Amino acid sequence: MSIIELKNIKKTYSTGKAAVAALQGVSITIEQGEFVAIMGPSGSGKSTLLHLLGFLDRPDSGEFILGGTDVTSLTNNQLALLRNNLMGFVFQQFHLLPRITSLENAELPLIYAGKRHMKSDAMARITEVGLAQRALHRSNELSGGEQQRVAIARALVNDPLVIFADEPTGNLDTKSQNEIMAIIAELNRKGKTVVMVTHEEEVAEYAKRIIRMRDGKIIADEKKPGRPAEVIAKPVKISIDSIISASHTEIKRAELTDHFRQAFFAIVSHKMRALLSMLGILIGVAAVIAMLALGSGAQESIQKQLASLGSNLLMVRPGSQQLHGVSLGAGSVTRFTFQDVDAIAKLNGVARVSPSVSGGGQLVYANKNWSSQIQGQGVNYAPIHAAVPTIGRFFAEEDVRMRTRVALLGATVLKQLYGDVDPLDTYIKINRISFKVIGILPEKGATGWRDQDDVVVIPVTTGMYRLFGKQYIDSIDVEVTDLSLMDDVQKSIMDVLIKRHRLSPTKESENTFEIRNMADIKNTLEATTKTMSWLLGSIAAISLLVGGIGIMNIMLVSVTERTREIGLRKAIGARESDIMAQFLIEAVTLTFVGGIVGVIFGASIALLLALIANWTIRISIFSILLATIFSIVVGIIFGLWPARQAAKLNPIEALRYE
Repeated sequence: MSIIELKNIKKTYSTGKAAVAALQGVSITIEQGEFVAIMGPSGSGKSTLLHLLGFLDRPDSGEFILGGTDVTSLTNNQLALLRNNLMGFVFQQFHLLPRITSLENAELPLIYAGKRHMKSDAMARITEVGLAQRALHRSNELSGGEQQRVAIARALVNDPLVIFADEPTGNLDTKSQNEIMAIIAELNRKGKTVVMVTHEEEVAEYAKRIIRMRDGKIIADEKKPGRPAEVIAKPVKISIDSIISASHTEIKRAELTDHFRQAFFAIVSHKMRALLSMLGILIGVAAVIAMLALGSGAQESIQKQLASLGSNLLMVRPGSQQLHGVSLGAGSVTRFTFQDVDAIAKLNGVARVSPSVSGGGQLVYANKNWSSQIQGQGVNYAPIHAAVPTIGRFFAEEDVRMRTRVALLGATVLKQLYGDVDPLDTYIKINRISFKVIGILPEKGATGWRDQDDVVVIPVTTGMYRLFGKQYIDSIDVEVTDLSLMDDVQKSIMDVLIKRHRLSPTKESENTFEIRNMADIKNTLEATTKTMSWLLGSIAAISLLVGGIGIMNIMLVSVTERTREIGLRKAIGARESDIMAQFLIEAVTLTFVGGIVGVIFGASIALLLALIANWTIRISIFSILLATIFSIVVGIIFGLWPARQAAKLNPIEALRYE
């Protein structure tokens, strides 16, 4: 029964500008159970014929009949399935993976057949070729004969229909040669079809049929007479369609696990290369985490400082008018009164109003003294400026009306005058006038060169009439009910002040007072901070891209270094999708591990900067997820091309790569 039939097969190779006809109209039929030796001088086309018989290469023209089905037009993936299910290969160079054991080498075809669970079959084949005691040794720890035995065990593990042997004894001594040929002959006696290429007559003597070639043509095809009768295998019906349409066409969970395992071995086997690959991603991710932490921290710090000034706040200040080009100073034309405060408080959209006066003061407590800013404020100062005391209380309307001498201390004043002593209900002197301490203001930090905690707050009337001797208010803080009403309320305040102070509604009159919109300042600062955060993030993202290019370069080098390995995997049944999956998993694993280490490294850098430089930082889950996901995406994008390059390699060209 014929299992393989070639009809008028032609194959031409291009070497530079010259074309070499490797096969010129070769026709051959191979019966089930035969042991065929193909012989001829170098360049005769014998190896090319073997490669075409084993689907490692494609003919330029002609027909290939396998089990009665024409397989000439099958795709690369379909041919890979046939190689995996029906064929086993034994090569002159052994082509064993050096960093895994003999048993793991024998298991490789099971991975691409989706039969990893049948690894006991691999051990059985290793035992069959006499290497049970060497099953857990790596291939580079074996002799040449032992390596070839492992290659035979690998060829047999999927119980192939045909065994193809390409110069199986070419690299062996005489003793090993005889041992290997005895094994192959025994396989043939048990019913395996064997097709072998050799240039040695003593090796060809083991075959029952010898095909001689020269210049790409068969010049002799002879069967040896007088040989003992062969053990005839039970006829096997080959169902090409069932093999191709089997569930093996989709990646199973077990196969995906094996791809991860193979990728892990490849990474561990080249530790330095893997470390250099991860380094670029590590630096990029660390930069993203550190930059975003610093940017978010700066934004949060500004928000806290703005919150200390108050939200939805309008600050009304006296303006300055010029006379003959000379400024007369703030308050020289318009001075605010409590009647102005009451009029503004009645406007639509106004939530709270707080009048304010300020000046410098010398503070004395016990034997300590300190110069600080003194602020006279209304009772609404605390809710408007987020200044509700952390200890004690704020003054009430009664205190304002009675001009009570009570005070609230900022954190800096408290530290300078009291240290660790409880200040409540004690008395301090402000410009030689005694004040009772009733509360401690919340800590707000510094803005620019000004320390917001170096302040003492007293009732506005007390400041005006008892401390500073003023008859007017320095400024008015207005809290608006809703941010959307800021412009309307600002215009209403302007109108009411122009009317109350009998100013003409001209631009020059409007300059006699000014209204600062804190919402605009807040939005500007937040927008600036956000822009800086994006800028820092973009710089870090560029670092990630550079790291991704490094991954691509390393993976391309890896493809070149492992060309023969790729050829071997394809020869034993790996599809293009299998090769792509393995290389993609390697790239993604490298970037993912680099990303995780980068997250830790970046967070450490941010915390270190916070400790050394006293910067505010905020490491968010979003930035960690962003950096990690981005690193994985970089791995996929930059690993895709090398993976595709590897998957597209021709099996026989890859095996011949030096």
